[in-house]
Amino acid sequence: MESYDIRSKLQKLGNKQKAIVLQRFFKTGTGEYGEGDIFLGVRVPEVRKLAKEYKDIRISDVRKLMESPIHEERLLALLIFVIKYSKGNDLVKRRVYELYLKNTRHINNWDLVDLSAEKIVGDYLMDKSKKPLYNLVKSKSLWERRISIIATFHFIKQNKFAETFIIAEILLTDKEDLIHKAVGWMLREIGKRHLPTEEKFLNEHYQEMPRTMLRYAIERFPESKRQGYLKGYL
Repeated sequence: MESYDIRSKLQKLGNKQKAIVLQRFFKTGTGEYGEGDIFLGVRVPEVRKLAKEYKDIRISDVRKLMESPIHEERLLALLIFVIKYSKGNDLVKRRVYELYLKNTRHINNWDLVDLSAEKIVGDYLMDKSKKPLYNLVKSKSLWERRISIIATFHFIKQNKFAETFIIAEILLTDKEDLIHKAVGWMLREIGKRHLPTEEKFLNEHYQEMPRTMLRYAIERFPESKRQGYLKGYL
């Protein structure tokens, strides 16, 4: 079974000391957002290399990796899905997209979302109804809400900003810091492409935005303008 071979290779690449560092970094302690996640201590470039090596394995084997309690195995599954999606025909793309949304309970840390949502969900919905994003943004799951905003990165890269602004506005009252960071990041990406458009949104909402969201959104602004937003005198 190919999934067994991959798991064996990941185990050999693992580093116990790095695993300890990663478990702290990804907040796996009791009550933290990554509670209970298990790390082997494998570097992302090494996981990417394995994904390219095993890109042609059966989708059923990728699903088994997705269901693993081990973080790097789930990451590997997602990276393989990204490759399969990017190289697949319409039927393959649809299957990968649908499997992705059926397995969001396993896409349960920010790196897993950030390395896959844009490339699968965003790309698939580019020329389709955006209703799935609005279902995700209303979810009780932190990770599904993060998928909804990060998926719009694909639209942003095509200079399509409307969906990002709609979802960002919905998430203005979100309680999770990881959502604040994601929204601020996407707003900053819009600003890189068309600053007046980002500023228009900020001028309408910056006074009600969570502080972290605002700081991420204005990170690249000149210092005087940053302070204007932070101190509320713009």
